[in-house]
Amino acid sequence: MGKKTGNEKEKEDKEAFEPLSLESKAPATVVLLLSSQEEDILVKATEAIQKFAEKGEENKVTLLGIGALGPLCKLIDHSNKVIKRNALMAVGIMATNEDAVVHEFATLCLASMAVDFTCRVQINTNDGMPPLIKLLSSPDPDVAKNSLEIIFNLVQDLESLEVLHELGAIPPLLELLKSDFPVIQHLALQTFQRVTTDLETRKIFREEQGFERFMDLLDNMEFNDLHAEVLQTVSNCLGDIETLQLIHNSGGLTRLMEFILAPSSPEIQCIAIKCITRAAQSSESRDVLHEQVIERVLVELLSAADDNVKASACQAIAAISFHPGSKDRFRELEGVPIVVQLLHSESSALREAATQALSSLTHKNKANALAVHEAGGHEILIQQLSESSSSTVASSAATLSNMAEQEIIKSSILLQEGIQALVEPLVSTDTQVLKYTAMCVAQLACGNTEREKFQKAGGLEPLVNLLYSNDKEVLKHACFAVYACAGDTSCAVKMCRLGALEILQEINQSANRRSSFSELAMTSLLNSNLPVKYNRTRRLSANDIITSGFYDAGQACVGQPFLTLEELIRQPLNQKREIIVFNIPIEETVDLAEDRKPSPTEAEIGIKKVRMPPKKKKEKDKVDEEPQDILPDKSPITFGDVSLHMLIKEAKDTVFQLTDEREQYAALARLVSEAMGGAVPREKLHELGWVLHQSQLRFQLKSNVLPIGIINKGTYCHRALLFKCLADTIGKSCTLVRGDYNRAWNEVLLFKVDRENLRFSMPCRYIVDLMHRPGTLLPIDSPAAQEYQII
Repeated sequence: MGKKTGNEKEKEDKEAFEPLSLESKAPATVVLLLSSQEEDILVKATEAIQKFAEKGEENKVTLLGIGALGPLCKLIDHSNKVIKRNALMAVGIMATNEDAVVHEFATLCLASMAVDFTCRVQINTNDGMPPLIKLLSSPDPDVAKNSLEIIFNLVQDLESLEVLHELGAIPPLLELLKSDFPVIQHLALQTFQRVTTDLETRKIFREEQGFERFMDLLDNMEFNDLHAEVLQTVSNCLGDIETLQLIHNSGGLTRLMEFILAPSSPEIQCIAIKCITRAAQSSESRDVLHEQVIERVLVELLSAADDNVKASACQAIAAISFHPGSKDRFRELEGVPIVVQLLHSESSALREAATQALSSLTHKNKANALAVHEAGGHEILIQQLSESSSSTVASSAATLSNMAEQEIIKSSILLQEGIQALVEPLVSTDTQVLKYTAMCVAQLACGNTEREKFQKAGGLEPLVNLLYSNDKEVLKHACFAVYACAGDTSCAVKMCRLGALEILQEINQSANRRSSFSELAMTSLLNSNLPVKYNRTRRLSANDIITSGFYDAGQACVGQPFLTLEELIRQPLNQKREIIVFNIPIEETVDLAEDRKPSPTEAEIGIKKVRMPPKKKKEKDKVDEEPQDILPDKSPITFGDVSLHMLIKEAKDTVFQLTDEREQYAALARLVSEAMGGAVPREKLHELGWVLHQSQLRFQLKSNVLPIGIINKGTYCHRALLFKCLADTIGKSCTLVRGDYNRAWNEVLLFKVDRENLRFSMPCRYIVDLMHRPGTLLPIDSPAAQEYQII
C-alpha cells in the first residue's frame, strides 16, 4: 500500500468530529444521556443524577416522574464499575423517598436485580439492608413484598445471613406472618427457613417467641398451606440443643407431638417426623426426646396407612435408637416385631427404612436382637442381602452382624445359609455395603464348617480383594474377616494363594494403612499355614506345632509365589533346593515288628506305600477347586514315612524314660544327630556329603520333594527341622530358626535349679547342638552359641 498523500490526510482531518464537552442543567436532558453508548458520557450522567437526587425529596420525585428509574436499573449491570456504582447509588437514594410510589418502583427494580450475586454485593456495599428492613413495615403490601424478596435473596449470602439479626429484622419478619397476602407469608417463611440456620439468629428468634408463633400456625388448620414451610424452620430450631431444651421446657415438644399424631396430610406428617429425626442427631437432644417419651409416638406412627409416614417413622427410630434407653423402650412398646413386619412391604423405601431401624435397634442390644430373631427377621434380612438398594444391603448385613453375637441366633443364620449369602455383597462398589458385609463375615466365620461353606461359595477371593481398598473402615473389617477365616488351614492356604499374604505385608509396611487389624490378619494367616510362616518369617515359635503335611520350601525369595506341596510335587527334577516334607500316615498298615524284612527298594529308601481306605466319589466337586493332575505314583504325599514313624517311636521310648528335662532334650538331640549322619567336627563339615546323598534320593524318587525320614545325611537345617518335628510330636517345646547359608537351630527354654535352696531361677534360653557335640545345650548369649549360628 502506498503512503497517504497530503490531500488525503487533510480531508480525513476535516471529517473527524472534535471532542464535545456537554453541560446541561435540565434533568430530562441528563436522563436522555443515560441511553448513550459512550462510557464517558454515562459516567458523567449517572454522577450528575446521583448528586441531583441527594439534594432533596422533590428532586427524587422529579427523577421518578421523568423516567430515570428504568435506564438507571439497566446500568446497574454495566461492565464499567464506576457506572454501575453511580447507578446503584442513585437508585438507592431515590428509594429513600417517603412517597409509596417511589418505594414500590425502587424495590421492584432492586428485587429483580438482587437475584444476581454482583448486584447483591453492590446493595450491601451501599448499606442497602437497613432501609429494606425498615420498608418491611410499609403499609403498602407491594413495597413490603418487594423488600422481603430482596432480603430473601440477600441472605442467601453468608455475610448478610450473619448480620441480619443485628439489624433488627426478626420482629418485622414475624409480623409479616400475619399478612393477609399468602405470597408475603410464604416468602417470610422461606426467609425464616434460611436465617434460622444461623445460631445467633436462632437465639433472637427464640427471644422473640418465634417458635410459639410458628406452633400457633401449625395449630390453625386455616393455614395448612403454610405448614410445610413452618416445619422446615421448626426443624432448624430442633437441631440446636439449647433451643430444643427451651422449647421442651415451654411445652413446645408436647405440642409438636400432638400435631404429628393429629389427622393431617401424609406429606405434612412426614415433614413433621423428619423434625424429630433432625433433633435426634446429638446425644443431648436424644436425652430430651427420650424424656418426652417420643418412642410411644413413633411406634404409633408405624401403624399409619401411608407407607411414606411409616418410612419416616422408621428413620426417626433409627436416629433415636442411638439412645440406650430408647432401644429398650421400643422393645417394651412392642415396636420391634412391627418393624420386622415392615420388611415384607412392597415399598422398597419402607423396607430400606425399616432395615435401618433394625440395625440401630440391635446395635449392642442383645434383647432387641433376640426379639428380631423371634419375629423371624433374620430370614428376611438374609434374603435382602441380594436387594438392589445398597442402603438396604448394608443395613441388613449390619443387623445380621449385631444378631450373630449370640450363638443361638448365629446358628439360625447359618442354617439359613447366611454366610453363603454374604458372597454377593462382597463384590459391591458401595463402601458401606463392603464394610458391614465384611463385619458380618467375621462374625459368622467362627468354625471350620462355616469357613468351608464360605470358601465353597467363592467368598475368599472377593474378601481378599477388599484388602486393596483405600477406605480405612472397609480395610479394617476386611482384615478382621481374613483373621476369622484364617482359623481354618484350607482357607488360610487358599487366601495365601490369592495373594493375601503379599497384600498384608505391603499394608503392614505402610505407615498410613497399617493397623492392629492388618497385623492380626497376617499373624492368623501365618499361624494357620506354618510352611508359609517358616518360609516368610524364618522362624517357628514353641507354640507353632508342626503336624503331618508340613514342608520346608526354603527361604522366601522376593516376588516369588509360595507354591503348595501338590504344585511342588508336580514339578520335574531341577537344580533348586530340595523340599523336605514331614509326613506321618494317618492309617499305618506297616508292621513295625523287628522280624519284618522290608524289600530291597523299601530298605534302601526307607518308605512304604500306605494302603488308604477307598474314598467315595463326591457328587459335586468344590466350587473353588481347580482340576488337578494325578500325582506321581511314588509321590511323598501318597507314602507314609516309615523311617520317621520309627524315629518317633524311638524318641518316645528314649526321652520319656528320663526325668530331667535337660537330659530329655540332650537325648533327643543325640537321636537326631545319629539319624542324620552323626557328629561332625567343624573342620570336617565338607566331608559329610549331604548334597550328593540328597541328590541321589531325589533321583530315586524322581521328585524334588523328600520325606524327612529317609534323609540319612543332613546338615544344620535338616537336623533342626527333624528336631522340631520330633519334639512337637512327642510334646516337647522348642523353636525353629532359619539362619543364612543352610544354618538353622533350635532354641529351648529351661529353668536353672538351685538344689541347695530347692528353688527355680528365671528361665534361660539355650541352643541345641545337633552337629558337633550333639546334646550340648549352649546358652543363647555364649560365644559357642553365636558360632553355631553363623559360618
